[in-house]
Amino acid sequence: MVGARNRIITIANQKGGVGKTTTAINLATALAAIGERVLIVDLDPQGNASTGLGIERKHRKLSSYDLLVGDRGILDVVQETAVPNLFIVPSTMDLLGIEMEIAHQADRVFKLKKALAQEDAFRFSYILVDCPPSFNLLTMNAMAAAHSVLVPLQCEFFALEGLSQLLETVDQVRRSVNPGLDIQGIVLTMFDARNNLAQQVVNDVRTHLGEKVYHTLIPRNVRVSEAPSYGKPAILYDLKCAGSQAYLQLASEVIQRERQRVAA
Repeated sequence: MVGARNRIITIANQKGGVGKTTTAINLATALAAIGERVLIVDLDPQGNASTGLGIERKHRKLSSYDLLVGDRGILDVVQETAVPNLFIVPSTMDLLGIEMEIAHQADRVFKLKKALAQEDAFRFSYILVDCPPSFNLLTMNAMAAAHSVLVPLQCEFFALEGLSQLLETVDQVRRSVNPGLDIQGIVLTMFDARNNLAQQVVNDVRTHLGEKVYHTLIPRNVRVSEAPSYGKPAILYDLKCAGSQAYLQLASEVIQRERQRVAA
């Protein structure tokens, strides 16, 4: 357990295809497997985190949209998953129109923060927010509500350039709406040890960001890629595959850092 209060971690990268939703699903599953009580809030209108955890669209009667624009309590919109200790607020396409609906409301950036301040939110030790691959009002809500941002970063040539843009965004959020927002960590994804460029990216990112970069490398892995089509996290689909084992290691790192932070 994190302690008396929960830990809200937004998983964000404005670039698509970096393993953001895959990381949200599998890190949440790994934390739940270790014994933490975890909630995913799916803020991406595509709803891939919801689908990847087996929540079919026809079963998403209430969603993160209702949490943001309605008067629903958090437990009204939470659904159980097939993973013990793991719950989700699913996403629907209704989120596509939310910017127009709340654009003129003074608290438009703080909708999620208010929702996650409800007493019932403290039933979860970790809340992971999966964002769309862009910096819009949904991502702004996620960052305004979070204690920290976890950044999945693909091991590719333009990785550092994209990361610098995201870090500038985090600074902007700090200055405007959430002074306490921290970088939870950078997780390097889709690592291929046979690729010299991938290793160079790892070295460069670690040189520039040091301890902010997790030791765990998430490998490019077929079983992890297959799992969402079965509505399962990789850890349920194939526990022994390299990707599942990497996410379990990442969860251990996240918990270890949290213990160090609380003790400091």
